[in-house]
Amino acid sequence: MSRAPRIVSVLFLLLGPLPVSLVHVTADGPVTATVHRQDGTAWRSFKQLLDARRGSHVEGLGELKRYLARFGYMPGAGAEHEPTTDAFDAHMEAAVRRYQSMLSLPVTGQLDSTTLDRIMAPRCGVGDGGHAVPVSLSGSAAASPDGAVSRFTFFKGEPRWTQPDPLVLTYAISPTATVDYLPAGTVRAVFRRAFARWARVIPVGFVETEDYEAADIRVGFYVGSHGDGIPFDGPLGVLGHAFSPKNGRLHLDAAERWAVDMDTETVHSAVDLESVATHEIGHVLGLGHSSSPKAVMYPSLSPREKKAELTVDDIEGVQWLYGSNPGFSLSSLYQQDSSMASGGSSWLPASARLVCAVLVMLVTHL
Repeated sequence: MSRAPRIVSVLFLLLGPLPVSLVHVTADGPVTATVHRQDGTAWRSFKQLLDARRGSHVEGLGELKRYLARFGYMPGAGAEHEPTTDAFDAHMEAAVRRYQSMLSLPVTGQLDSTTLDRIMAPRCGVGDGGHAVPVSLSGSAAASPDGAVSRFTFFKGEPRWTQPDPLVLTYAISPTATVDYLPAGTVRAVFRRAFARWARVIPVGFVETEDYEAADIRVGFYVGSHGDGIPFDGPLGVLGHAFSPKNGRLHLDAAERWAVDMDTETVHSAVDLESVATHEIGHVLGLGHSSSPKAVMYPSLSPREKKAELTVDDIEGVQWLYGSNPGFSLSSLYQQDSSMASGGSSWLPASARLVCAVLVMLVTHL
């Protein structure tokens, strides 16, 4: 890539237009992984478990125990030393309650329709066992202006990217692990927007590179077993997964029908690429899952659902790890950027220092 296109790419990434139709939400929530059956339809078979409760014995409960174990709610289930059964016992009831609490569902301990609908929905492959922080950036209880407690979480140990200031991470999209119906340029544009959302709120820059192996963050689409020990399971199961800092791997299930424009997409089961990309970048930065249903870092995403805009909960979480972009204020979430409506670019004063540093780095190394 020549010097000029690369500099233009960085400028667009850090200064380019970004939607700001963000909302304030109630805000608490996590991370792990194991292997699930190579068939995304297995989750939809859980519908036969409707209204199961403690004392029930229904075929399929054993598979649900493995699901709950995978995502951090039932340690030990499915292991060789503890075979799963189709009995709904006290251990499973406790796991269901933990799941309901984490996903902000009514905590009944039973497999009611609301709980089963959420369990059968497509979701991120990262588990829900993250570490919650009970205080806000200001040192007081982590609460929004309306008193709602934050729900963001982190990987164990709160890992984060560190290097001399300013922090600039490179990313690359695999030239071989792709989906044939989405042009490479379209996928790159989606990730450019997704990275820019996070860059807007924290003092971290993201620079695209063509050197996939040397990139800090490596993105690719894969089917089934793909070498990281966590195979994908087909359409509408696990949508993607990412690893904590400083691993940098971000993988998407190529078996999904990925879409970039739901207004023109005709496939009913299509999944919004930008929403999942934004979510998985949150994991790459060190965030776990949030129990706020409106947050980008909530673990599940329904087909055709668009959820790519960062909420207060997402921003407070990532700023806990990296601090705020100078000059950025959460109050800006309630203001529409008038230049966006006209399609023009908006200058972000908070990013000026970071932009200059990145440009110096690029000119020095090219």
